[in-house]
Amino acid sequence: MPELPEVETIARKLEPDLVGKTIKDADLRWSRTLAVPSPRKFKEQIKGQTIKEVTRRAKFFILKLSDFDLLVHLRMSGDLYVRNSTIKPDKHDRLVLKLSSNRSLIFNDTRKFGRVWLTPNPEEVLGNLGPEPLGRDFTPHWLFASLQKRQRQLKPLLLDQTFLAGLGNIYTDEALHIAKLHPLKTSDSVSKKQAEALHEAIRKVLREGIRRNGASIDWVYRGGEFQNYFRVYDRKGKPCHVCGTKIERITVGQRGTYFCPNCQTLK
Repeated sequence: MPELPEVETIARKLEPDLVGKTIKDADLRWSRTLAVPSPRKFKEQIKGQTIKEVTRRAKFFILKLSDFDLLVHLRMSGDLYVRNSTIKPDKHDRLVLKLSSNRSLIFNDTRKFGRVWLTPNPEEVLGNLGPEPLGRDFTPHWLFASLQKRQRQLKPLLLDQTFLAGLGNIYTDEALHIAKLHPLKTSDSVSKKQAEALHEAIRKVLREGIRRNGASIDWVYRGGEFQNYFRVYDRKGKPCHVCGTKIERITVGQRGTYFCPNCQTLK
């Protein structure tokens, strides 16, 4: 599943091809791709809409239109890209939006888990998300106070999108290693100094991920190179770059989790 850096990378790539273009028609090729509204209403409402902005919130793409917001979540296998309108739809194309530029915005999704929303009020979809880890609301003080209010293991808590929006398996493991925190450590046992280190680590790893156009691993996205710089993720049995200890893999909340048992001790 793509995480914040991959979604940010795709959004930046799409923006110059989409902003200012008008949606001429919509070909909804699998109705369940659409969360809201109904397929009939969707086709009526989206036709003639001009794309004003392409942005992101957590792992959601947001296309701000003349009168609505089009939200897209790729989930496990989704992809979003622009191609020439003369090219015939692919087997796994779920939604094709024909643009005034004679090109089309394609939502391709092999496993059919991705979803699309067309809404005048995006907060109905995004309202329960936690703060953006690269935003102003995500401060060391907020993180420490929020960790103290909960008694949860760090890894599942950081993956909880209602707690902090945008982190996934890869960047959580990487950030915890930088901060020298064990993924099973309980949130209320994190000291103020450790929370400050975690805050800095989360921002550092996300910015580095964006700088390297995300990570290309176990997903259809193949544009990034951050996988070449992993500290712990997917490196079981390989030496830690800091201390040389072999990286271990455990399962936390049904998610494969990588850490260094020497750098990230569980006291």
